[in-house]
Amino acid sequence: MDKKSLSERDICSKYIAPAVQRAGWDMHRQVREEVSFTKGRIIVRGKLHSRGESRRADFILYHQPNLPLAVIEAKTNKLSLGSGMQQALGYAESLDVPFVFSSNGDGFLFHDRTGTGSQVETQLTLDQFPSPQELWQRYCQWKCLDQQAQEKVEAPYYDDGSGRMPRYYQTNAINRTIEAIARGQDRILLVMATGTGKTYTAFQIIWRLWKSRQKKRILFLADRNILVDQTKNNDFKPFGQAMTKIAKRQIDTSYEIYLSLYQAVTGTEEEMNIYKQFSRDFFDLIVIDECHRGSAAEDSAWREILEYFSSATHVGLTATPKETKEVSSTTYFGEPVYSYTLKQGIEDGFLAPYKVVRIDFDKDLQGWRPPKGMLDKNGELIEDRIYNLKDMDRTLVIEARTQLVAQKVTDFIKATDPFQKTIVFCDDINHAERMRQALVNLNPERVAENRKYVMRITGDDLEGKAELDNFINPEARYPVIATTSKLMTTGVDAQTCKLIVLDQHIKSMTEFKQIIGRGTRINEDYGKYWFTIMDFKKATELFADPAFDGEPVVIYTPGAKDSPVPPDDLLEGEDGVSLGEGEQPGDVDFPEGEEGTKRIKYVIDNVPISVIAERVQYYGPDGRLITESLHDYTRACVQKQFVSLDDFLRRWSDADQKKAIIDEMAAQGVMWEALAEEVEKKLGQPLDPFDLICHVAFDQPALTRKERAEQVKKRNYFARYSGAARQVLEALLEKYADTGIEHIEDIKILQLDPFSQIGAPIELVKAFGGKAGYTKAIHELEDELYAG
Repeated sequence: MDKKSLSERDICSKYIAPAVQRAGWDMHRQVREEVSFTKGRIIVRGKLHSRGESRRADFILYHQPNLPLAVIEAKTNKLSLGSGMQQALGYAESLDVPFVFSSNGDGFLFHDRTGTGSQVETQLTLDQFPSPQELWQRYCQWKCLDQQAQEKVEAPYYDDGSGRMPRYYQTNAINRTIEAIARGQDRILLVMATGTGKTYTAFQIIWRLWKSRQKKRILFLADRNILVDQTKNNDFKPFGQAMTKIAKRQIDTSYEIYLSLYQAVTGTEEEMNIYKQFSRDFFDLIVIDECHRGSAAEDSAWREILEYFSSATHVGLTATPKETKEVSSTTYFGEPVYSYTLKQGIEDGFLAPYKVVRIDFDKDLQGWRPPKGMLDKNGELIEDRIYNLKDMDRTLVIEARTQLVAQKVTDFIKATDPFQKTIVFCDDINHAERMRQALVNLNPERVAENRKYVMRITGDDLEGKAELDNFINPEARYPVIATTSKLMTTGVDAQTCKLIVLDQHIKSMTEFKQIIGRGTRINEDYGKYWFTIMDFKKATELFADPAFDGEPVVIYTPGAKDSPVPPDDLLEGEDGVSLGEGEQPGDVDFPEGEEGTKRIKYVIDNVPISVIAERVQYYGPDGRLITESLHDYTRACVQKQFVSLDDFLRRWSDADQKKAIIDEMAAQGVMWEALAEEVEKKLGQPLDPFDLICHVAFDQPALTRKERAEQVKKRNYFARYSGAARQVLEALLEKYADTGIEHIEDIKILQLDPFSQIGAPIELVKAFGGKAGYTKAIHELEDELYAG
């Protein structure tokens, strides 16, 4: 057997796996092969999407399930021993593993990230691969884990038998937390983007500590009732009878896992602080969900709970650690033991990317000054000054503006999907109610079908609040549109929300990230792969803030008469936007009048409003915002892969299957369907992928599929075949002209008409002298199609 001719997979099975097994690794319990640990970034182009390639490690070695120690990257024997090392180091960094190996089957190049060995990289023979015990001891030395701490970090994960495993970043967060606690750290901060499974991560941390009896009584604190209920009924369900939710201000000390709202155990009056019915040392672990919302604030009632139970270990979870003069998550908890950002989530394909539609109104940007002595709708004298965007819906209500926002939202929904879940964020409850009314009046036929098509879901409205569960339930069709102010900014797991409308003044980065997080969950079963943000109050200027970490795929500013739906041929936008002059990101409150009283809100019903700008931008694979057409984007994409037309032609003709090149280019971001549709509109006829690339990327004149098929017929190519073989090739040529190259490369096409009428697949293949002859004939047909 010639080792140089072996595939990468052969090298894995014949050389690497046996070497690992000889070193004492349990191949069933400690070794996983071909592990895809990301999903592949979702690439959005127009109305279409595709997924980039997932990241896949050839081998991951574990001390025990979910405690990874090492990565091995395999290469063919034609390449050097260390040719996979840089790729493997990238995987190791993401997977948080210290030991990295590259192999071509001749031995191993070993890279030690711990610094505990004599040198960083060492060449090993196949028989020198380290044992599990050796790597575990070096791992513990690197993590400063003594014998007692080692036993603590070996506490097993919860396994429900379904094969569900935490995602790689959840494993990192869980293990880093357990290791920190094992080393005696008692204040821990985890930062994980919304939609990445913070509650499931918290569950595994609590389960491991509880089951190993390191922590016997645990309190999980949240600030929204729905968060507590979601947690109890879903991720925390395995705790069963050991778990209770603190309700009705009653304490029962017979449980071990307690879930509670902050508000349920505290109050302004001393007798309302029922947490004091527990002894100070009752809990030995407290997990604080959305800890940016209050536990970090020194004067917060929530902080009093943490100080009362100060002997317990405190673990804070947040998507957005808060750092202001008054509130600091890191001062209280310390630096995060692990962070997983929105940008990483989008890059890995676990979170949905998004487009932004920005719409600016004339009165917002140019300002409006009332005529002298003008009264508002309620007879109030309007203060004489210039009103602009910062006043809208706070000190000044222009009813035509609310109407125009509702109109733009309705136009978008009708043009895309009338039943896409939509959240409209408003400045206050009054604004949310006015927006509800405007949307109801613009969608009468939908409201006639079901009165809950549009609902106001705010803290003061019991009926609206009661619909929150239905809104976030993917299976419940109604409500479709929810208008809200603050209630839905955090913790609402709206998996199928496809449109987020910002008609709210947001200058706090924390709140902005939380609101964006309402749409970042992916739900493939319901076709939710990306979402759209419509911004009417310049909230998305916060994208330009360095503290933001997940830029949009597109930002679109339509003109006054344009549809609010981003056009398919507009791709990535510009390099971001700066904040307005004198504005700083920070919490914004309503302006106050004299002596701290709330200023009068003027309501105007006779001032017209018009759109002066709309724009859309996409977010490129490299994280840059660029404005260009699909045509220019494809050209740039192709020219990164192929240095010249000759290079492309050579690769195309050498490929055993053209589909492989088509798929590879799709993974690099070429959107075949959208590109074909755009070029077909211009030329009036469909093109083959080959001609699309030659025409778009290299300015070659395009031939249609029918023209290529006709050329083959004129060259009398079929004369060398007869009988069934000739009939099959003629039918394949017709199929190519109709549907393209990918279909004729698939042998399963012989099961379909008209081939099934010529004969059974096995008979048709025999007409070419067997499968090899049939494959050869297909390749020759492709050569004829692309000749000259």
